[in-house]
Amino acid sequence: MTSVKEFRIETEATADSLGSGSFVFTDDYSVFDWGKMPDQIPDKGASLCTMGAFNFELLESEGVPTHYRGVVENGDVVPLAEASRPPWEMAIDLTQVPDLPHEGRDYDYDAYHEAAGENFLVPLEIVFRNRVPVGSSLRRRTEPADHGLEFETWPDEAVDLAEPIVEFSTKYEEGDRYLTRQEADSIAGIADIEELEAVALEVNRIVTEQAESAGLAHEDGKIECLYYGADTAANDERAGGPANGEIRVADVVGTFDENRFNYEGTQLSKEVLRQYHKRTQPEWVEAVAEAKTRAKRENVADWKSLCTVDPEPLEDRVLETARDMYCAGTNAYTGRELFDAPPLSSAIGSVQGL
Repeated sequence: MTSVKEFRIETEATADSLGSGSFVFTDDYSVFDWGKMPDQIPDKGASLCTMGAFNFELLESEGVPTHYRGVVENGDVVPLAEASRPPWEMAIDLTQVPDLPHEGRDYDYDAYHEAAGENFLVPLEIVFRNRVPVGSSLRRRTEPADHGLEFETWPDEAVDLAEPIVEFSTKYEEGDRYLTRQEADSIAGIADIEELEAVALEVNRIVTEQAESAGLAHEDGKIECLYYGADTAANDERAGGPANGEIRVADVVGTFDENRFNYEGTQLSKEVLRQYHKRTQPEWVEAVAEAKTRAKRENVADWKSLCTVDPEPLEDRVLETARDMYCAGTNAYTGRELFDAPPLSSAIGSVQGL
């Protein structure tokens, strides 16, 4: 189970075959890697499932392989267009996700890949950036000059990039970290790092073009991928060539949780909730940062156990504003009136009032 969606297994994946199962989306939300927060956002789960399904179908139409099989309605797997209401459940192909052994913050990726064989979830997140908005971790980790920008320091407003930046971060470590390309290549195992980057850039292009068609700016996002070598390896070996598996986009793509969008200068993403917590619950945000720093210093994997402050529930008006942002944003992005929600301009006006 993940922090905001449940995971159902119908048939297990094996070393040489994909399994089947589904994601069941909930109205939970998570900020600052906390996991489930103390309240829920109405209709958020249906919004993420709908937008994710829409994007997977868009990727498949452009020739990008994915693990998506359709949305689930009354036990049947159907395309999004055939669903009679915004779906909560998404049918997917399953791959293997071995345990990642560790001692403290030292993780054994060799053991992960030994168990994974040629059918596994690549233990990386591939991040792409078209813009560096306020709140981007890139501002903490790098200087503008590192990206060919002429600013001496990061300005207070968002910065557009001439070309997308692709970065790699860990997926299954307690405190995820950004990686050098060499580190990412090692962690990816037999999955080709160049191909992972190429897939990420293609996903970024497709999501960016769809966003532009809806009047949105796509700032950044991430994907996860699976590597499946069983079928192609057998074919290649019969042909006398080396094994060469296929990379497929996994998890969920292009939602307001995985990606940051902008509408007329206002954030349209989970970043709204992050920034709201920074303003209204600074003690908790600071305690989270301190716990992560201490965990790194003491080589402790579970940083959350070191946090001395818990988050407080949000006011009803904030939850309602977040609900309208997710639902109106999904309507706008897909071009379909799937949710009973105000126009996006009105929803964004409420966001600006937080």
